[in-house]
Amino acid sequence: MAEVRQITVNAVSINSPKAKGDRIEANLRSCFAASPIYNNSITDDNIKRYYQNEVLDATSVAGNGFSNVSLNYEGAPNLEAVDTELHNIPSPYMPNPTSPGPGSLNAADKPTYTGEVPDPEFNVEFGSGLGGLTSPSVTSQPISRQGTETNNLLGPYISGRSYPGSDGNP
Repeated sequence: MAEVRQITVNAVSINSPKAKGDRIEANLRSCFAASPIYNNSITDDNIKRYYQNEVLDATSVAGNGFSNVSLNYEGAPNLEAVDTELHNIPSPYMPNPTSPGPGSLNAADKPTYTGEVPDPEFNVEFGSGLGGLTSPSVTSQPISRQGTETNNLLGPYISGRSYPGSDGNP
């Protein structure tokens, strides 16, 4: 994570032309006079406040094809409690790889998978962390609490970790 505060909207003004690619504020203001950046409708501070309120601190959102999405991960699946027979899957970690058969595109027509199911204990992924066997019901709550445990705008994000302890270290 960057240790230096980054700008989001309000750029540093450079009023003298220099090398290629330099920003010439007067030209930009002339080209985009109605921009909310130039009429001060949006600023770094109100964009950060909006993101904090509407994304990080929000409990649910609707729109873009979703009627209601919980941002606090309520009801995150517990992989140990998945009914594999009910869902016709060989394991909580693996979808049913079979085909519904000729003439059908309906997943409900898939036969039960009778092949070998890999042992999840040997499925070692690249990287660090708690691993692929950790259930979302365990990891979702610490992720959702980020930003609410401090008054730090945009939350206490930690480089390389989803939350303290998610890399397997305390």
